[in-house]
Amino acid sequence: MGEIMRPSYNCRRRTPQSQYTSRCARREDLLISVLAPSSNVRFLPSRNVRWCLNSPLLKTVADILKMDILMSQQETKKAQVMELLKEHKISQQEASQRLGITTRQVRRITRRYQAAGLVGLISKKRGKPSNRCLNDTIRTQAIELIGTHYRDFGPTLACEKLAELHGIKRSVESTRQIMIKAGYWQPKQGGTVCAHPIRERRARFGELIQIDGSPHDWFEGRGDYCTLLVFIDDATGQLTQLRFAPTETTLGYMHVLHDHILAHGVPVALYSDRHSIFRINAKEADPEAETQFSRAARELGIACIHAHSPQAKGRVERVNQTLQDRLVKEMRLAGINNMEEANRWLPGYIKDFNTRFAVQPKDTADAHLAYPGTRTELVRTLSVQVSKTLSKNLSCQHENQLLQVSTTGKGLGLRGAQVTIYLHFDGSQELLWKTRKLTYGVMSKPQRQSPVADGKSVNTQVDKAVVQRNTGHKPAANHPWRKMTVGKSAHDVQRATP
Repeated sequence: MGEIMRPSYNCRRRTPQSQYTSRCARREDLLISVLAPSSNVRFLPSRNVRWCLNSPLLKTVADILKMDILMSQQETKKAQVMELLKEHKISQQEASQRLGITTRQVRRITRRYQAAGLVGLISKKRGKPSNRCLNDTIRTQAIELIGTHYRDFGPTLACEKLAELHGIKRSVESTRQIMIKAGYWQPKQGGTVCAHPIRERRARFGELIQIDGSPHDWFEGRGDYCTLLVFIDDATGQLTQLRFAPTETTLGYMHVLHDHILAHGVPVALYSDRHSIFRINAKEADPEAETQFSRAARELGIACIHAHSPQAKGRVERVNQTLQDRLVKEMRLAGINNMEEANRWLPGYIKDFNTRFAVQPKDTADAHLAYPGTRTELVRTLSVQVSKTLSKNLSCQHENQLLQVSTTGKGLGLRGAQVTIYLHFDGSQELLWKTRKLTYGVMSKPQRQSPVADGKSVNTQVDKAVVQRNTGHKPAANHPWRKMTVGKSAHDVQRATP
């Protein structure tokens, strides 16, 4: 009987414990059944298998440790099948079916098993670098480029930029692992999932356009803080329009809708939040009352739908998050620092974005309709319209301005007429009476408010006020005003009495 040795090693723990115990027991039963025919092997009861050194199937202590630690489930299954094949309990055809390989591979594995035992079943690639592993030079170059230019990029965007700008084509997962090892990316842990009902995409392009504004520091301090107005199609996930504006305004959304109609046509419906631009939120408001934007959408034949929560219009909310990550970095690389430059550059970015992320709709038909009117009519529809009444001298007031209508005759027919001021999104305005465009002049109304003083002139103005307050006529001692008791206290009257 050979000498018995108990190698001291620990199997790596994995949860749950029951899986660990059952796996070790299965491995022990399997290997005992494989080595049982050997007369030089004696087994001791234990959770882990202890092997005898004199077994002809195991050559060295290193083979024992290497086999037990690195042998996979597939390899242990091969050992069991090879032992059954060795005892002529199954045929090569049945062995190939159990292992999912050809009979030629079964014969090759059998020769290795007969020559080296269980060690021969272990893959020779174990512990060696992969033939497809990243070259050390390329890895170093990628780490330097990411650290220099793309330190705050995500793995997907960094992978795209390495391929586009530097010719380093690697998978996203390889880039992710490189960034994790270099400390540029922290693996994200799964958060708490909040369940929301899933709504199926619309079938056709143009049936539903989700719109929203995303305020953000888009230029990372290089320019003014502004808002990105986003229009995205629900059926395809295609960005139809993007535009930077100082804030969310009615004219800003009208400008983007104007560009959308010129590029694609009139959509069926717009899906927005409950901002006061899109609906009147006052409880006591007239149910039939509408905002300037909803009035323009009604005239264009567009239905306005208002979401009750951000999750309801999740497509535009998610694309806002994507743009706050990718668009910010793209503009940094392009050297864009203000809204004017960004609005000229955005059409090219929209095309590239749609190429990467847009999907095909279920129905290839386009739900947009061509706008039947002229561009002038479209601009007037997508304008803020304010009704005014002309005075007897043919003038009206609007935003501290006096609009004076110019006529060739006496203009008696325009006295008391209802006119409409059209405020366009480009900053211009028109004055119309019915369908007639009126010529008018603008005069500023006098300001009654005090002039604004800055920190440098405020002390001067205070000094002038003090001088004006102290430089007045001082009445004589016997002036009748000094004998008046109105407004004086009893103590002052007693002092004034001789």
